[in-house]
Amino acid sequence: MTDLFRQLGLPSDAQAIETFIRQHQGVCRQHTLVAAPLWNDSQRQFLKEAIAQDSDWAIVAEKLTSQLSQ
Repeated sequence: MTDLFRQLGLPSDAQAIETFIRQHQGVCRQHTLVAAPLWNDSQRQFLKEAIAQDSDWAIVAEKLTSQLSQ
């Protein structure tokens, strides 16, 4: 998860990731990860391509989606 947050240009230490997830919990109940109103255009594009290409990032994106669905 740290590497994904780094790739997205977000703070990537454990506390920052936990805070991000806590602040945005539930967003993926109403939106797909890519459509969630959390991302700027470049972040959204990266996530879209990572998921579409089923890259290694897709696994981490799925985990993030799961955490943001709770």
